Amino acid sequence: MAALGTGGKTRFWVDPRFIIGLLLVAASVGGVYAIVSFADTSVPAYTARDPLAQGDVISLDDLVESHVRLDGADDLYLLEGDVPDDGLVVVKPVAAGELVPASAVGSAAGQRFASVVLTLATQLPASVGPGSPVDLWSAQEGDDGFGPPTVLVSSATVVRLVTSEGLVVDKRVATVELLVPKSKIARVLEAVANGDALSVVPVSIPVRG
Repeated sequence: MAALGTGGKTRFWVDPRFIIGLLLVAASVGGVYAIVSFADTSVPAYTARDPLAQGDVISLDDLVESHVRLDGADDLYLLEGDVPDDGLVVVKPVAAGELVPASAVGSAAGQRFASVVLTLATQLPASVGPGSPVDLWSAQEGDDGFGPPTVLVSSATVVRLVTSEGLVVDKRVATVELLVPKSKIARVLEAVANGDALSVVPVSIPVRG
């Protein structure tokens, strides 16, 4: 705002009402933005770009990220960060544009590995736990007792230690779930069926016991 002053000079002044109006508009816009941001409970989830069939191996290129409100059902769907570098395997069909249920996909490692629960002839070393790499050894039973043990599976991975239940628990043996290559499953199941003595040996020695 300007007006001519004495001597023809232009004199400027600011109407306080104009400044107050600007502040009120800025506060109103900021308040609306804050309310909308606070009320936005949407999360980034994945929808299928194209129809997904059972057995498909998918990556991020096969998915579209969308922000949706799941109202506490986050664990039921595939969310940002849930897709590993090696992708996922579709275990149940998903339509194009549909949110991908977490139950409809599985780890791609499942195509190469399978888990099997084994009862061992010996106790587990103290250093063995979930995630430990171990070698699975097998000794065949013959007429004169068990023969020399051999490595049945190299570098298997311990999934979990199975706790024995019941009134009578044989503490001389242990039960463990191992993740082994599918190419070795037949040999492992054959050893179990034949009653071979199975043992696991840690692949590495822990730095801290």
